[in-house]
Amino acid sequence: MIERSGRIPAFALAAALTRAARSVLRAKSPGGPGLWERKNYAGRAVTLHAGPACALAAALGTARVSPAAGFAVAAAGACGAYDDIAGAGDPRRGFRAHLSALRDGEVTSGLVKLAGISAAGLVAGAFLKERPLDRLLAGLVVAGAAHAVNLVDVRPGRAALGVLALGAPGLLRPGPGARIAAGAMGAAAAVLPDDLGERAMIGDTGAHALGAALGAAVAGNGRAGLAVHAAAVVAAAVYGDKVSAVARGANPV
Repeated sequence: MIERSGRIPAFALAAALTRAARSVLRAKSPGGPGLWERKNYAGRAVTLHAGPACALAAALGTARVSPAAGFAVAAAGACGAYDDIAGAGDPRRGFRAHLSALRDGEVTSGLVKLAGISAAGLVAGAFLKERPLDRLLAGLVVAGAAHAVNLVDVRPGRAALGVLALGAPGLLRPGPGARIAAGAMGAAAAVLPDDLGERAMIGDTGAHALGAALGAAVAGNGRAGLAVHAAAVVAAAVYGDKVSAVARGANPV
């Protein structure tokens, strides 16, 4: 039954596309190798090729099910890529840090990214749902899930493992959302070994795209389900510092 519903093909296709795209990016490194190199939390050199690769796979996989949701995933990845480049070296994370900078007159790349992802989520919600409240909730879930996955991207493999864990329940539900969840999981699984091995990182590009895909996977829920998911992503945003601390392995108190 799982195979007939398309979950396994969606997983396999996303994983294969991610690996292929990463290989091409490694070979070409558009803009020069320096653009694709970063130091991780431990000071080890890692590459960013995995981020755009899994973002591309997640966006295409989602678009096969819902073009509007695919647009939101692609936009989340693009906004994340902007922050990966423009915000390189900026340690500020979460809504509070960027809003605090805005109060001081600084528009951070992170704030631009969050605004762009929020707008894309709302646009997708407008196409995915018919009633205004449902549209708002769906948009909030897509954008909020993108932000939530990025919050845990503070150590090797945390974001990819989070996508696998959060996406797994979606495989058990009937409907097209299961194929979106499977695609996000396939992309995450493809980059996980290098991520855990501290050879690569998915960055904001990959984390936001994969998170948006998880949000899109549940955006077809009824109002009650959307409300529950919306409450969860809002709570993650409000307590973003604690969420990141837990993912980091530090004491969140």
